[in-house]
Amino acid sequence: MSIRNKYEKELTLVFDKLIKMCHDTELAIEKSVKALKSRDFSLAKEVIAEDKTIDNEERDIEQDCLKILLMEHPVAGDFRDVSATLKMITDLERIADQASDISEISLQFGEEKFIKEPFHIEMMSKLVISMVKDGVKSFINKDAEAAKELDKRDDRVDELFCTIKKDLIELIKADSDNADQAILFMMIAKYLERIGDHAVNIGEWTEYAVSGYHKPG
Repeated sequence: MSIRNKYEKELTLVFDKLIKMCHDTELAIEKSVKALKSRDFSLAKEVIAEDKTIDNEERDIEQDCLKILLMEHPVAGDFRDVSATLKMITDLERIADQASDISEISLQFGEEKFIKEPFHIEMMSKLVISMVKDGVKSFINKDAEAAKELDKRDDRVDELFCTIKKDLIELIKADSDNADQAILFMMIAKYLERIGDHAVNIGEWTEYAVSGYHKPG
């Protein structure tokens, strides 16, 4: 097998693992918000436990990427693909951590009646899940235009965050007893807002893999 064919085979394996890690990360976000909405404590604990699996996936992909970089004479395109993958798995791992954090917070609500149904939080979760999925998909397909669109979609996530923040402030003004739950909801919304930022990062690394240019942070 030629060096070129070996590179391509190894990169394909890495991309397959990246897609699996992305899927598991998306599922973690979905399950964490479902656990919150349905008061499913078992599901919340499942998300927390499964975070270790995503950590292991990150380490596995990282090792594969380092092996590729140690092969003789990687071309510029290979180097960018591997470098972008290494950055993306860091973002995915942090997203999974934030899904786990959301689950930990959801356990703190106990059986107490919600001061506000998590409608906008659910909307945020659906948006960020689609952004994470499309970010990795744009990388696999080398679709820089789709990656650029993630920044615009993140604006909607930010709008929902501001809506949640405004609603919670009004609830606290109406009754100070709402403050404890309001803080928990605010923390969850902030984690989802950060997940949107990580999805944008993934899109920026896609642009780097395609063009060789990365926006300064």
